[in-house]
Amino acid sequence: MSDTGYSIRNYRPEDFDGYVLLCQESNELGPSGHPASPEIARKWLSWPYYSPEKDLFLLKKDGELIGSLDLRPEPDINRVIIRCWVHPEYRRQGLGNQLFERAFQRAVELGVEYININVPGNNNVARIVLSRYGFKPIRRYLDLKLDILKINSKDIDNASRECRCLESGEENELSRVQNLAFDGHWGYHPNTPETIAFYTQLGTPTTDNIILSCEEDKIVGYCWVEILPGDEPAGEIHMIGADPAYQGQGIGRKVLLAGLAYLREKGISTAYLSVDSENKSALNLYDSLGFELHRKTLWYEKKVS
Repeated sequence: MSDTGYSIRNYRPEDFDGYVLLCQESNELGPSGHPASPEIARKWLSWPYYSPEKDLFLLKKDGELIGSLDLRPEPDINRVIIRCWVHPEYRRQGLGNQLFERAFQRAVELGVEYININVPGNNNVARIVLSRYGFKPIRRYLDLKLDILKINSKDIDNASRECRCLESGEENELSRVQNLAFDGHWGYHPNTPETIAFYTQLGTPTTDNIILSCEEDKIVGYCWVEILPGDEPAGEIHMIGADPAYQGQGIGRKVLLAGLAYLREKGISTAYLSVDSENKSALNLYDSLGFELHRKTLWYEKKVS
């Protein structure tokens, strides 16, 4: 590739500033999943299972960073998730294909069995490319949207009073509930107290955005919310779950309403979440509160050979 002015190589620490600029540019052009600030990027590059010097590939044109591909290993479920982005000006030149080849080689080195990637349902070009590489669609997710101001304030306030925020030292108990709640769910990578501690540092380094429902001193449900930056900040329901022993008691609804109360207090009027289209109980809950379809995304999978 060097003869054409293009090059692909692994990330180096001196690439940090350029990588941040690339992430910011990709986010300005549309949702990309890249870190939104230098602080978040620095933390993101230190993810427990991740080595940027091995798992992050950078695409350059005459020394200018124009694209990237990273692999997020999830060893407990024997897969990697890949995220690939090339600046629109340089697409349709086979550059993404060459990034994918590097990703496949790295997946083999990691010894995982599957590669997964998530793409918007209307991205026909990505779907054609993925099919060409042997990826198959295996899951459809629904991105839902809610106008928080349409929710009954009394319901939100009552739920908020019955819940509290995660406190330091409760990471072990939260990971227990999360792993119970999502045991057997497709794509769920079991959490540990260490990974929960890491994720709490990705945004605002507090735990007041992790809302808990408790029975005495036992966590039985939670709602983890995030504030998405932008000209018009929005909220995201990052994860919600309940101890299976307490399901059917309205725990999920209560913590979700309390999470929405947190966002409302921060001046946020719009909330988003993503849900597996096969999770009927969750869909029923979200529908009952007025969440509406925003877009569809597809998860593709390729078996590593």
